Amino acid sequence: MSDETGTPDTSAGSAGRAAEGDGAPPQGGGPRPEPLRFFGTSWVNHDNGYAARRAGVAVGSLAAAAVSCLVLRLAYEGIRIAESGSFVTVLVVAMFAICSALAFRNTWEGFGKRHDPQRQASLRGLLAIGFVGTLLAYFFRSLTEAPGEKLHREEYEQAREAHARRTTRRTGNPSKKKRRR
Repeated sequence: MSDETGTPDTSAGSAGRAAEGDGAPPQGGGPRPEPLRFFGTSWVNHDNGYAARRAGVAVGSLAAAAVSCLVLRLAYEGIRIAESGSFVTVLVVAMFAICSALAFRNTWEGFGKRHDPQRQASLRGLLAIGFVGTLLAYFFRSLTEAPGEKLHREEYEQAREAHARRTTRRTGNPSKKKRRR
């Protein structure tokens, strides 16, 4: 596992991060939060520049989507200059629009639940063509939370509850309890 800077996670480093208040459990063990792209584990307690990172992701994804649309516009002009016909032009525009819509929906759903890896592999080409939709999904999600934060928070809370149940100990010896008559 690595943190947001890309450095490998060591036992001393993770203990140091736990002391910094990034949501990692104390040295005693327990589940560790899964880092998110661009956010690391700052999403747990919304610390260590979380708000600035969210703003950066929003601005960056919107800027990348705008540049991508400009590139697609230049491609459209190239097709028009080549005089390949209106059918090809409509086909290319429809392909990018449909693939972008499907990529947006797929990415948006991915923020709430884990995708099937085989299905994702089969959609790889479609998602590559619809990259503008993916960028817009990142932009809109980063306006409310870190993209994927809801899913990771639910999984992390479930892991913490399961760990607490496993480590909770009974008090006293059950064989020495007094029976009521």
